Amino acid sequence: MDSLRDIFVSLKKAQAVLAPQNRESKDRALRAAALSIDARRPDILAANGRDVEKARAAGMKDALVDRLLLDGGRIDGIVDGVEKVARQADPVGLVRAGWKTPGGLFIEQVTVPLGVAAIIYESRPNVTADAFCLAYKAGCAILLRGSSSALESNRAIVRAVKKGLEDGGGVSGALELADSGSHDEVDEILAARGFIDVVLPRGGRDLIRRVVNGARVPVIETGEGNCHIYVEESADMENAAGIIENAKLQKPGACNAVETLLVERGALSSLMPRLAARFAGRAELRCDREAKAACGSPLPDGLVLKDAAPEDWETEYLDYILAVKTVASVDQAIAHINTYGTKHSEAILTNDMKAAERFRSLVDAACVYVNASTRFTDGQEFGFGAELGISTQKFHARGPMGAEALTTVKYLVSGAGQIRKT
Repeated sequence: MDSLRDIFVSLKKAQAVLAPQNRESKDRALRAAALSIDARRPDILAANGRDVEKARAAGMKDALVDRLLLDGGRIDGIVDGVEKVARQADPVGLVRAGWKTPGGLFIEQVTVPLGVAAIIYESRPNVTADAFCLAYKAGCAILLRGSSSALESNRAIVRAVKKGLEDGGGVSGALELADSGSHDEVDEILAARGFIDVVLPRGGRDLIRRVVNGARVPVIETGEGNCHIYVEESADMENAAGIIENAKLQKPGACNAVETLLVERGALSSLMPRLAARFAGRAELRCDREAKAACGSPLPDGLVLKDAAPEDWETEYLDYILAVKTVASVDQAIAHINTYGTKHSEAILTNDMKAAERFRSLVDAACVYVNASTRFTDGQEFGFGAELGISTQKFHARGPMGAEALTTVKYLVSGAGQIRKT
């Protein structure tokens, strides 16, 4: 196509074709897309290899390269995610409510596709397939605008999906990729009133703020993940250390990785030596004075231990760095989280259920955990098959977003000749 406007027009036409299709036809097309991705994995991996090579040559840090990287296991996950979405119930056509008015009108509230969606995202080529399959399930066309760092990967995945849709009798025009690499694309998408019904930004703070501040179309805001774990003094400290290790080190470039650890003063002497041993040679600890002193002496070989600065409390590192702050109580932890958190994912580790309930009721976040890693905030883990992102806003959708997030409602009103008289 010659321009983004041509793509907008094409997507709108394709969505009109897709919207009335039944579950059977949509699921058949999704299964064919999954088969096509699987069959074309050598092409996808080769394209991803070129992206990764360029990223490393440009000095991208390892945790962010990991977000970009695809391998056989991750392709398996992409294919499995599309197949899971195909097996899910259709989110369109559900009667959420129905009632009869005193005048005899029968009113039904029914779910319908939101329309044409656009997602603007960084790295993570798996988002290309995830966003497509969830939008398609919801009867929505979607425009993908990934980052230049994943351009070759995204092109290869889109080619595979479109071929699968053609093979499965689907609507191949319901998926398009904005791939010129120009930053002007983003501004044009954000101004596409009448063509784009909703935009989802998925990435770091700068991208999200650019979309939220510049959009003239509705936005479902996905937030950065300045996530916290609070360790209350009654917690099992060995178990707590394992949860913190997982939340920080399993995938530090993920938005649900923990960035700040809050430790109740009475837990410092038991927890911090354990963390120092687990993090030595693996990640840097940035501690306040009390937490630093509690790490013990001598320190484990290879431990990088630094003094925390005020800006550490508001930083999403996406790296092998953990800030540690001492707090006096659950209320102080809650106050810190509600000041510096990004309303994404927060956790308390405790054996005091009163403290847990207070934490759960007062922390303002999309996902609040008790005695579990923040790394579970994910559409796959929540049973959605895939995810559009983690919404940190409070309207329409919040938390991991599946296909239902791309639906809205229509009121169907049936009468027998009624007219309004007042």
